[in-house]
Amino acid sequence: QVQLVESGGGLVQPGGSLRLSCAASGFTFSRYSMNWYRQAPGKERELVAAITRAGDNINYADSVKGRFTISRDNAKNTVCLQMNSLKPEDTAVYYCNADDLWRIRYWGRGTQVTVSS
Repeated sequence: QVQLVESGGGLVQPGGSLRLSCAASGFTFSRYSMNWYRQAPGKERELVAAITRAGDNINYADSVKGRFTISRDNAKNTVCLQMNSLKPEDTAVYYCNADDLWRIRYWGRGTQVTVSS
C-alpha cells in the first residue's frame, strides 16, 4: 500500500524555522524523484523544491531559494524540507509527492504551515 505521510507543520512566527518530513512506503523510494509543493488559499499550486533519485540535482522556486533546503535519505525512505527565515507568504499546505520523470505518481495528504506574528 503506497503512502506518503508529511509531518512537521505548524504555527511559526516570521523569521522562524520549520522542518518538514515525508515518510514513504509501499514503493521503491530510490527510483523516484521527490518534490515539495504548496498551495495557499486563492493561489495556484506551486512547486517549491525538487530532488532527483540520487539527490544529485536539486531545484527550488525563486521565492524560497536561499531559505529552504530539500534533502532525502534513501535508506530511510524520507524526504525533508528545511525552511528557514519564514515569511507570512510561505503560509500554505505543503505536500510531498513522487514522480518517475513521466508524471507525478503519488501524493501525500499535506501538512499545514502557518507563518504569523
